[in-house]
Amino acid sequence: MKHIARKRFGQHFLTDQGIIDAIVREIAPLPGDHMVEIGPGLAALTQPLVERLGHLTVIELDRDLALRLRAHPQLTVVESDVLKVDFTALAHELCSAPGSASEPRQVDRVGVRVVGNLPYNISTPILFHLLDHVAVIQDQHFMLQKEVIDRMVARPATADYSRLSVMLQWRYAMDNVLFVPPESFDPPPRVDSAIVRMVPLAQPPAIDIKLYGELVQTAFSQRRKILRNTLGKWLEARDFAGTFDLQRRAEEVPVQEYVALAQAVQ
Repeated sequence: MKHIARKRFGQHFLTDQGIIDAIVREIAPLPGDHMVEIGPGLAALTQPLVERLGHLTVIELDRDLALRLRAHPQLTVVESDVLKVDFTALAHELCSAPGSASEPRQVDRVGVRVVGNLPYNISTPILFHLLDHVAVIQDQHFMLQKEVIDRMVARPATADYSRLSVMLQWRYAMDNVLFVPPESFDPPPRVDSAIVRMVPLAQPPAIDIKLYGELVQTAFSQRRKILRNTLGKWLEARDFAGTFDLQRRAEEVPVQEYVALAQAVQ
């Protein structure tokens, strides 16, 4: 029976074989890699991945699709909302499983590789959820709405530079690696898509992520105003005695300056 895409799950199934092949080339899966796919759907990307990996763990919320996927002998199916998955625990489980690779891998050294066609309606929450588990992640390759990726990789003083840019760029090196047109899907979405590569920085700056998130959210809360009216008040409430140019808008401040400010406030 043909599976009908469910709007409430944000389902758009990839069908273009040329695009699928291009995505697999960008991911470059190798035998023994500990890989997790989010939202495998009808397995368009899943099958070529598992053929190269030997085994793949998939996370699928749709129980009908999860039932189909369980019939595949090389898949481990986690039937769950991805936002409820503890990726740290999952990574430890995968990387310590006997026989999963020729040598057991240390999760703090290698970690898991995460891929997926993320539901557009919850893509940003998924990205922030994974940020909480970045210490056990080797890399991430995601299909997302192109405008979201434009914001993820944006440079300061551009229209796309945003809270999302600043919250992710302190921890990842990111690249938009492939454009994916709407006609590559069934049903076609009303937006353009793209593939982003996200590689955690080997030596990220040490910051209080909760404080950093609060700082960045405050700065971008009224992005048309200069920071004196938003971030200035936030800093005053914390008796900040350092120097920071508040005569700028949030979009004009580079990521490294936000990081340095968070470290100074600590």
